[in-house]
Amino acid sequence: MSELQRKWWKEAVVYQIYPRSFKDSNGDGIGDLRGIIEKLDYIKSLGVDVVWLNPIFKSPNDDNGYDVSDYCGIMDDFGTMEDFDEMLKGFHERGIKLVLDLVANHSSDEHFWFQESRKSRDNPYRNYYHWWEAEKGTPPKRWSFFDEEANAWKYDEQTDSYYLHIFSVKQPDLNWENPKLRQEIYDAVRFWFEKGVDGFRMDVITFISKDLPFKELPEKYNGNFVQYYAEGPKLHEYLQEFNREVLSKYDIMTVAEGPGTNTENVLDFVDEDRHELNMSYHFDISNLGHKDLAKKLMLPEGWDFREFKEIFIKWDKVFDKKGWGTVYLGNHDFPRMVSRWGNDATEFRELSSKMLTTFLLTMRGTVYYYFGDELGMTNIRFDNIEDYRDIMTINLHKLISSEGGDLDEFMWSQKLIARDNGRTPFQWNDSENAGFTSGKPWLKVNPNYKEINAEAQDTTENSPLNYFRNLIKFRKENLELIYGKSEYYDLENESVFAYSRELNGRKLLILVNFKENEATVNVPFDLEKAKHLFGNYADFDGTLKPYQAVILEV
Repeated sequence: MSELQRKWWKEAVVYQIYPRSFKDSNGDGIGDLRGIIEKLDYIKSLGVDVVWLNPIFKSPNDDNGYDVSDYCGIMDDFGTMEDFDEMLKGFHERGIKLVLDLVANHSSDEHFWFQESRKSRDNPYRNYYHWWEAEKGTPPKRWSFFDEEANAWKYDEQTDSYYLHIFSVKQPDLNWENPKLRQEIYDAVRFWFEKGVDGFRMDVITFISKDLPFKELPEKYNGNFVQYYAEGPKLHEYLQEFNREVLSKYDIMTVAEGPGTNTENVLDFVDEDRHELNMSYHFDISNLGHKDLAKKLMLPEGWDFREFKEIFIKWDKVFDKKGWGTVYLGNHDFPRMVSRWGNDATEFRELSSKMLTTFLLTMRGTVYYYFGDELGMTNIRFDNIEDYRDIMTINLHKLISSEGGDLDEFMWSQKLIARDNGRTPFQWNDSENAGFTSGKPWLKVNPNYKEINAEAQDTTENSPLNYFRNLIKFRKENLELIYGKSEYYDLENESVFAYSRELNGRKLLILVNFKENEATVNVPFDLEKAKHLFGNYADFDGTLKPYQAVILEV
């Protein structure tokens, strides 16, 4: 096993918690750190190794914590530093590591640095951000994810200048060209590592290097700003410095949120010899099925299964010899896994939820599993824009409305992929508000909580929750599923994802039917002689039943 370069973060199942929606302890309708403390034993019962928390730093919450006003303080909504210390201790006592969310591409406009930066052109903090003086004319076009006009430049009268904000107007981009700014970020990260935090997920870290001096988008990008943002000239220089000065000093894990990464460049970030980051996750899979990615409009015919397979296979093969990958099917930026990739109709929800869990926990790479998916929680599918809380959905609605676009099409698409679908409160039990809060929830609870909740599933032997627990245990007992070589079969099959994982001469075959019809598969093994090890049906007779997933020894 030594040649496999075993690492704890390679073998981990990471459980992502959106703190705002996990458990409210004080009745204000917002999940908090004490709510997480209350549920530490539940988290331990899952068998996960790492918890990744979405941002908990001080923030005015323009973008639910991704607008940080103090990198070394706790958001008032979530509690105090004493609460954090108690929570971290509780995780570590249960053998669970804790990873935080680092937002280092931008801060809040309410951060002290930006408040100073906008006071005058010669303020000492001016160079912590990107400013464009108005006398130079209108700055070159830059696209913004969250701006109502999709414009990443905001005019500020106080100094007659524009500032850059690739995200909302309240999220000005930090200037990594300034070594003082970089050291401020490094100091904040050291602060958390010294507390005992076990790593960081790094929000849009691929965007930190800017194309200075700003100029018009080169023609070769054909309007693809995301790719352009991710190819800043000093990106790898900054990441290597970050690793050298801070990250390499601790036994931690790092994962890049990697917009703009692709199979050609991802090893530049995660090849061990580059001394940058441990792993990165891409957006190819989440972008599948879009008609218009910028405006989040979906194709009415849905997503293509063979393309789905091609994406996973392509990304897996990149890490055959170097680096390490990630696998996920949902997170805080995407809808519920079973609604997006499975079938959340009553007759198929539990089966397809278990099928997707099987797929994730048998693929090569570190598994990222989003809270609530272990229950098969589903999209809430709001009918009215007033029910949404997500700045992306709200501002895209305003943009499409101002352009005279089709709002019905937009709202239909949001029922499929809006981020708030994955942010509804966790469904603990069948009491009011699903046991999440005694107050008014910050976001509506999905009405199906009486049928889908943790309390009911905890004591039901074949529930999605217990399937998840059992499969994590099975994965840890069968290292083929973590380190084994991957081979893929029957690539043209329109229903089945078929692959094997082999280590030290032992081979496991995984067959996953993504469709509600029965399906057969063409593989170079005698399935009659295969040994049934695990699956979401009691047995396997050679034909895959609707949404059947099976692990065989061949």
